[in-house]
Amino acid sequence: MTAATAPPVSRPKGAGPRRRRVAGPLFVAPFLILFLLLFLTPLGYAAYLSLFQERLVGGTVFVGLDNYVTALTDPQLLSGVGRVALFFLIQVPLMLALALVFALALDSGLLRLARVIRLGIFVPYAVPSVVAALMWGYLYGPDFGPFAQLSRELGIPAPDFLSDGWMLGSLANVVTWEFVGYNMIILYAALRTIPHELYEAAAMDGAGPWRIARSIKLPALKPALLLTLLFSVIGSFQLFNEPNLLMKIAPDVISSSYTANLYAYSLAFTGQQVNYAATVSFLLGLVIVIASYGVLLTANRRRTP
Repeated sequence: MTAATAPPVSRPKGAGPRRRRVAGPLFVAPFLILFLLLFLTPLGYAAYLSLFQERLVGGTVFVGLDNYVTALTDPQLLSGVGRVALFFLIQVPLMLALALVFALALDSGLLRLARVIRLGIFVPYAVPSVVAALMWGYLYGPDFGPFAQLSRELGIPAPDFLSDGWMLGSLANVVTWEFVGYNMIILYAALRTIPHELYEAAAMDGAGPWRIARSIKLPALKPALLLTLLFSVIGSFQLFNEPNLLMKIAPDVISSSYTANLYAYSLAFTGQQVNYAATVSFLLGLVIVIASYGVLLTANRRRTP
C-alpha cells in the first residue's frame, strides 16, 4: 500500500517578487544607516556650523555666507591649497609611474622571488603613516640623521631635507614610499584579469614583451590607473599626518597653515574657531570634488573618439 502523495502547497501569487523587493532594501540598509550617521550627518552639521560665528559680544550669531567670503580671500588658506596642488603635481605622477613599473615587472614573470619582492614593495603601506613620518623625520634630521652623519664623515655639507626648499620634496618622498605598494597591488590585480589568450595571440603575431606591454597591458590598465589617480587626488588634498608630525622638528618651515587640512585642524583645536574651521573643511571638500570631476571629465574625453 503506497502512501498518498501530499498535494503541493500553493503560494500566493506575487509572494516571490514581494520578497525580493523587501530583501533588497534590507541588504542595503546597514550601509545606508552607516552612510547617514557617519558621513551625511557630520557633513550636514559642518555645513550648519559654517553659517555661524562666535563673537565676544552677542555669542553665536548667524552670518550666512560671510565665513565663505572670508575663506575665499584668506591668504593662509589659498597658499595651503596651492602648496597641496603643487605637491599633487610633483608626487602623484612619480608615485603612479613607479607603481606601474613594479606591477608590469611582477606580471612579466621574469623576476625571481616575485612573491617576496611584491611583499617587500607592499609592506611600507602596512606601516602607519604616523610611524612612517617619525621614521623619515629621524632620517632627515640635520644633526642626528644618518644622511647628516654620513656627510660629516665624508667632509661634505649635509643636505637639509627639512629646509624650506626641500620640505615639499621630502614630504613627497614619504608619501611615495608609503603608497607605491598600495597602487602597485591595484594595478597588478588589474593585470591578472587580462585573458592569457590575448598574450598568446600577440606572441603568435610576433609581438615581443615590450609590444605586448604597450599594446595590450597599458590600454587594459586605464580604468585601474584612473581609480588610483582619483584616490591620489583625494589623498593629496587631505595631506595631514606627515606635515603635522614633521612640524615638531621643523617649526620654522611648516606652519599651522602649511596644508589646508592642517589649517582647518589648527583653527578648530588650537584657535577654537570651530565655525570658520567648518567653513574651511567644507571648501576643501568642494575643491576635492572639483578636482576629481576634472580628472574624470578629462579621462572620458580622451576615451571618446
